[in-house]
Amino acid sequence: MWYLCVFFHRLLDFRKPEVESLAKLFGDDDGDGSLQWKLPQHHHPDSPFHLVNLPSEHVARSIARRSILVKGIYELWGEASNYEELEEAIKKYPDERKLPFLSSDTTFKINVDTFGKAISFQEQTDRIRKMSYIPFKGRVNLKNPEQIFWIMETDDYGSNNGLPPVIQRTVFFGREVGAPDRKLIPTYQLKTRSYLGPTAMDAEMAFLMANQGLVASGKLVYDPFVGTGSILIAATHFGAMTMGADIDIRVVRDGRGPNCNVWSNFKQYGLCSPISLLRADNNLPPWRPDLKEVFEAIICDPPYGVRAGGRKSGGRKLLKGIVKPYIVPDDKRLGHIPSTAPYSLAECLHDLLDLAAKMLVMGGRLVYFYPVLRDNTTERQYPEHPCLKLVAISEQILSLRYSRVLLTMVKVGKYTEEIALEAKARHLEFKENHLKWLEEGNLHSAVFSPATPNLDVDGDSKLGKDATPKYRGKYV
Repeated sequence: MWYLCVFFHRLLDFRKPEVESLAKLFGDDDGDGSLQWKLPQHHHPDSPFHLVNLPSEHVARSIARRSILVKGIYELWGEASNYEELEEAIKKYPDERKLPFLSSDTTFKINVDTFGKAISFQEQTDRIRKMSYIPFKGRVNLKNPEQIFWIMETDDYGSNNGLPPVIQRTVFFGREVGAPDRKLIPTYQLKTRSYLGPTAMDAEMAFLMANQGLVASGKLVYDPFVGTGSILIAATHFGAMTMGADIDIRVVRDGRGPNCNVWSNFKQYGLCSPISLLRADNNLPPWRPDLKEVFEAIICDPPYGVRAGGRKSGGRKLLKGIVKPYIVPDDKRLGHIPSTAPYSLAECLHDLLDLAAKMLVMGGRLVYFYPVLRDNTTERQYPEHPCLKLVAISEQILSLRYSRVLLTMVKVGKYTEEIALEAKARHLEFKENHLKWLEEGNLHSAVFSPATPNLDVDGDSKLGKDATPKYRGKYV
């Protein structure tokens, strides 16, 4: 059945992939998770209003309650350009669909929402009174109604107000099927968290990544670059069992004291603590060689050198052969901090994909961020692995020169030694042809250096302007 899906107007590229992932989680056990989408007539693709075909109302309600970017999902009773046409559309909607929600034993209320403009309380009241032709028999309950109906309007304006252009005014009327928990993000926002690091993942993005990873109760989720635990907090909120690792033992063990560390973040929200937090190196995984297919999801934000660079075990002198491997005496192991060396993005990605191919269960998901320089003229390509299939790409534009892309991959094949050799060959080809621009230069310098100036007609130097439309919330 077709439903009206209304999004919050932010992170526009993440909206449909999140809904499709949740549809896979709640109702599409055998399919590929893709959904049918339609735009209302005269609406821009960046509009918050979309029509989506979902298998059942239960699935629609589950998606709306779990989603971060969905404002609400509605059974659409009518759509028109004015209230006279809307009345005709609602009267034509089948009575067998309407009457069960208008009976005398139900309570209801009608809300008014607008996009791109604000209206007064009196104007909202006037719009509600225009719906008097609908045969409501139940009682009005403004605090806790059984049924909530919505009047939603978009006005006819151009693009000069910072929003997607609307060619024609549209009025929707529908019954609310499901809506999200509005307290979720304020509860977990970073500014109230007890222990933070410089690369802590924003709460909203962490929950989005958890949804892309199909995190659910009882699943085992792993973050190999756990830091202060933001991603695992989101996964734990959805009922998952979690594990994390980080190369810096001071992060996973010490924090800033006994009451200000990764563990205290979980305690702050009343969440179950992770099964384990390991001091481990993604380049030298701690698992025994025969261990495979353990995690249902691996969700992480790899270090790619913008705010923090990657590190691996060994130290420069050890890796160059200047010093020999050493054994730390037992009496010094407790406070010992092992030496580390720079860990390139190319090596990090190869190790991450190999870890996912080996340690994910069949159908498990790898969700991670990949950096992109927007002025790069090379055709954009993403890391590959024979065991993993890329199913979703969402881009977050962070500046004129730099974006990060959220990649969602699904394990589709068994991991073998032959597959590992093929994966290594693919990686070397990818590194040579597509990662060269990252490996040859410093990503931090490329991101934060000023853009190449352009000369205007008067000879003045101006920063190059981005031609991408800048809607409100586009780059949040």
